[in-house]
Amino acid sequence: MDTLTTRVFNNGNSQAVRIPAEFRLDTDRVTISRNESGDLIIHPLRPERGAALLEALRAVGEADEAFVAALESEQSSSQPMQEREPL
Repeated sequence: MDTLTTRVFNNGNSQAVRIPAEFRLDTDRVTISRNESGDLIIHPLRPERGAALLEALRAVGEADEAFVAALESEQSSSQPMQEREPL
């Protein structure tokens, strides 16, 4: 596993961490937690699958109600993050 040193800075009343390009995330939302050892764990959140498609179908008025129900069901039943031991 690669290890890099980066900066922590204040952003208003919050702290922010600069994420180097090598660790760039493909999302704009994450969950953050602290394990028993005090390490911060950052998990990227997947985009809501089907949300853009559902909105587009509704905009043109071609959304079949069964299809809409299936998409909404899939969005609400996403799997929780798995707990893993650090390497």
